[in-house]
Amino acid sequence: MTRDNPHVTSHKSNVYQLLENTEVVKMLVLGISGGPNLVHENYDRSIALCHDSAIVLVEDGEVIFAIEEERLNRIKHTNKFPSESLRLCLKSKGIQLEEVDLIAYYCSKKTFEMGLKLHSLGNDSALPIIDPIIFVQNVFCRGLNSEIDPDKLCFVHHHHAHAMSALALSGYESTLVTTFDGEGENISGMVFEGEGTILKHITDIPESKSLGQFYDNVIGFLGYTLFDEYKVMGLAPYGDPEKYRNLFQTLYTLFPNGDYVIHSDKIISLFDLGMPRRKGEPFTQTHKDIAASLQEALENIAFHVIQYYQQETKQKNLCMAGGVAHNCTLNGKILRSGMFENVFVQPAAHDAGCALGAALYAYYNANPMAKKSSQLEHVYWGTDIGSSSSVLNQLTQWQDFIAFEKLDNVPEQTAKLLASGYVVGWVQGRSEFGPRALGNRSILGDPRPEENKTRINKMIKKREGYRPFAPSVLEEDVDEFFEVPHNQKQLPFMIFVVNVREDKRQMLGAVTHVDGTARIQTVSQKTNKKYWDLINSFKQLTGIPILLNTSFNNNVEPIVDSVEDAVVCFLTTGLDYTVVGDYLIRKKDVSWWNYMSLKLFLPLHISLHQVKKFDSQEKFDKYFYIKNSYNQEFQREVSAEVFDVLTLANSEKTIENLLNKYRETEEGKAKDIIHDLMELWSQRLIVLRP
Repeated sequence: MTRDNPHVTSHKSNVYQLLENTEVVKMLVLGISGGPNLVHENYDRSIALCHDSAIVLVEDGEVIFAIEEERLNRIKHTNKFPSESLRLCLKSKGIQLEEVDLIAYYCSKKTFEMGLKLHSLGNDSALPIIDPIIFVQNVFCRGLNSEIDPDKLCFVHHHHAHAMSALALSGYESTLVTTFDGEGENISGMVFEGEGTILKHITDIPESKSLGQFYDNVIGFLGYTLFDEYKVMGLAPYGDPEKYRNLFQTLYTLFPNGDYVIHSDKIISLFDLGMPRRKGEPFTQTHKDIAASLQEALENIAFHVIQYYQQETKQKNLCMAGGVAHNCTLNGKILRSGMFENVFVQPAAHDAGCALGAALYAYYNANPMAKKSSQLEHVYWGTDIGSSSSVLNQLTQWQDFIAFEKLDNVPEQTAKLLASGYVVGWVQGRSEFGPRALGNRSILGDPRPEENKTRINKMIKKREGYRPFAPSVLEEDVDEFFEVPHNQKQLPFMIFVVNVREDKRQMLGAVTHVDGTARIQTVSQKTNKKYWDLINSFKQLTGIPILLNTSFNNNVEPIVDSVEDAVVCFLTTGLDYTVVGDYLIRKKDVSWWNYMSLKLFLPLHISLHQVKKFDSQEKFDKYFYIKNSYNQEFQREVSAEVFDVLTLANSEKTIENLLNKYRETEEGKAKDIIHDLMELWSQRLIVLRP
């Protein structure tokens, strides 16, 4: 590369030879996070390098497309190779893979090679591949049937990818940069000074001091596991951190110079408080107090590190990335602390954001003279729902189940529904990159009635009732309702928790958490005019420039991406209405018989299995079940009749055709099968479509 940088490794190529001078060269750079398995291939724990697979395309330093693979393969936090994302990315730009100048993977070549070598030990099923370049070429060939030029492939250290994703998009010329996560390349975090697009390394935070792993280890006592951290963050305000403060202070020690140690061996002392909660059991006050104490401990350690390096570097700005940077409560306290004049948290701070950071790192490493981007304003980089006629064509396919009409004034008419108490799905434009729905793939409601919180949690999101919802507020009106620093009134990414003004808390019952806070999103007319117009129309009707905003999905699936995703979620939840583009959708009254007209498909990651087992009378009996390719422990039992029907999936026949033999002999059996299929559909274990 043009800079002597050990954190970007690649071969020399014609691309780099062009860059030996200091000119800025126009470039397309593809950033990738993702594992080596394709969607139908079984999860191999020994070579699982990641979670939250994603693709990002950067053109001359500007992001032009970005999407997480989960939005397309419909597997939450998928670690599969992002082949569908890559196809969609190339299609969106109208290019072939060979037209991309660089392909940046979010892991150092050395670490990748070590992982492959460890995988090869004891694996005699095939000749092992231990060269990362050959391995990645092989994955591209299997996933896209495409060859890649090895000279275009480069590897970026995990935490440098995290850090660059924040630095390059912050708009700050000089800043402190921190990354905290569970673990990446045997490191749980790094601290840098950022100057322009250059990261100046200060220190590593070893895996033994991982804040992410500390948090995950403790939430196991609350019946939660990896990817449930945000649930515990929402539970914490119901507890009192003072109750177990002394106990939690024995789990870590703060040292001078921003150093600390986590006493992982002492976490077992939580058993002194009682037996751990099991999934599905009710929460006691003890559980809530543990959550509060854990949140306080995390904040104490993070503040200790950040304060020290702020004092050492005298930096007035802070950039943050890494999974721990999704702790919005921590972020809000840093924002309000006055420690920094400006704070920027990269909104896709988790591993999907490493695809973004890897692409930007590779671009600026190849183009050191390139101008830095201005501060990030939006993340609407994903799939576009298409033209009005395209939306109409897709909705028409579902006309046996939904009624729809084109609205003359979408914001105004939708605002009337919301002001009347209805809960509405809202699908517009390009989907958001990252874990938050920011007004293009959202479920919306009136932020005032507190009962909306309970209703949406129970009937639509199908999740724990204690979890809060976020407000989307017109940026012009944010000061009237929320306490935000005077110089940071644009908070568009729903990644900071701030205080709701005390005199507005009762009014905003559906979006004010139990501790008087809210995780806000400010909405700009410049970056999302249609969403701004909707909230403004609601303001004209109610005097409140705010909507309740949560992601458009249920509890078993990622955020919807396509029109079909939105229709399916609408039909399988308690949503009142959905607006897609210019069209308002209502549910029709249908019977079980209407579902006979649908076709049945199995997702690529679902497989069917049957085994013979001894029953209680020591006779053989057959058991039928569904498994998936990403969770070795998952198994869903089905009846013999449903299994029989599932074996006929993907045939392009309607369910009515598949159930012919049952209809002829026993119509009641056909009805039971339909109900079972609808339950599997609501759990996203099968696909039903016209």
